[in-house]
This record gives sequence, structure tokens and C-alpha cells, in this order.
Amino acid sequence: MDKYEQRAVLGGSFLMLIFFVAVVIATTGFGVTVPTCIVDVKPFKHGQLLKLADKHYELHAVAKMWSFDPPEITIPPGSRLDIFLTSPDVAHGFNIEKTNINLMAIPGQVTYASLTFDQNEWGNFRLFCHEYCGMNHHAMQGWIKVWPAAALGATNQPVQQPAPAARPAEKPTDTTTQQSNGGAKQ
Repeated sequence: MDKYEQRAVLGGSFLMLIFFVAVVIATTGFGVTVPTCIVDVKPFKHGQLLKLADKHYELHAVAKMWSFDPPEITIPPGSRLDIFLTSPDVAHGFNIEKTNINLMAIPGQVTYASLTFDQNEWGNFRLFCHEYCGMNHHAMQGWIKVWPAAALGATNQPVQQPAPAARPAEKPTDTTTQQSNGGAKQ
């Protein structure tokens, strides 16, 4: 073997070792979970949210053209959410904003991930499809609402929204009309 080939093999092996160590550190040190495909669970046809224990929920989500079933769930802060995802038609994405959950819904298979919301973390988390699945792909979204019981009304819906994130200042409305040369006319 040529000395350049030996260097390439050693360099490639070294890079593979670095990538392996990075994955181990991410999963053990930073709590990043790698999504897995579950082979002993049959795909389901309808989505539902199951309460397993106090602050432990199981979500059976179905991604289908062009919606999620269930489209919206509400859980309390500090809850653990086990997500089982499937699709009856084509491949879909399942991304939860502001989290590291990014799954693929593959027809005939069930994908699994787990997420624990912080006790002080609450609000609305948007779900969206990130895999092109057809002409209405852009409208495919859902919601995970994480709200304390005190903020929920009798209908189990939020009675007040959390303070919205700061938005850039909008241009103040002007009561004057603009002239074609750019000057203002009162």
C-alpha cells in the first residue's frame, strides 16, 4: 500500500473515531436522544394522547396528507412526552419548534422519541412537516400546548397567552400622505 493511501486510511479512521465520540458525548452529556424505529409496535390509524402517570404522557401521532392527528394536545409543564409516530400514506416530517425533536414518519413504520419539558417552560410549540409531502405540505402543522393547570379554563384550553416574544418595532403609522417626490403633504 502506498504511503498516501495509508495516510488516507488512517485519516478516515481517525475522523470516524471523532464522529463516534461526538455522538456518545451528545447522547450522554447533553441529553440528545437519537430517534429510533420501533419494530415491535404495529402502525396505528388514529392519533391519541394517553396519560400514563402524573406528568408522563404518550402521544400516538399520525402524519397524513396534510395534517397531524391529533392536531393539538395540551400537557402541563415538567411533563415527559413519549412520541410514537407513523404515516399511512407518504413520508412526512415531524419537527417541534424550540426543541431537538425532528422525526420522519415513514409509511408502515413507527418512529419513537422522548421529550421532557422544563418546569418553567410553557407556551405553544408548533409542529410542522419538514419533508415535502405534496401540494398542501406548507399548511401541515399542529400544536403542543404546554400550560400549567392554573392557566387552563374549564374547557382545558389556555385562558391567556404567555407574553409574546419581542418583535421588531413597526414603522409608526403616519397620518400624512406621501407625494410622488417623497415629500409629505398635510
